[in-house]
Amino acid sequence: MIQLRSIISVADNSGAKTIGVIRVLKGHKGRYGEIGDIVVGSVKEAEPRKAIKKKDIVRALIVRHKKPLRIKDGSYIRFDDNAVVGIEGKEPKATRVFGPVAREVKEKGFNTVASMAEELV
Repeated sequence: MIQLRSIISVADNSGAKTIGVIRVLKGHKGRYGEIGDIVVGSVKEAEPRKAIKKKDIVRALIVRHKKPLRIKDGSYIRFDDNAVVGIEGKEPKATRVFGPVAREVKEKGFNTVASMAEELV
């Protein structure tokens, strides 16, 4: 579960490395975010000479989280880290997405993020 003040790593090449969550949009009662939810965050760490700088306010899509998620066939899926991808509307800001991405991202309508991922789990 991702909530207010969570520090999350960024899994794309937009320039941001970590994000601090300011607000969870469309989460469980606006408190906890799960895979496929959108968060608003402030960039805490950034790469030099990239599009996104430190202290920028960005919207991001949660693509991985540590809490086990039950999928339709009854099994559970769990990732090693929490990760987000920066977005504008439904399109990603970056050109690459690193690491595995949950299949639920594609089911929630973010097809371009899912197609850019290295692996769908």
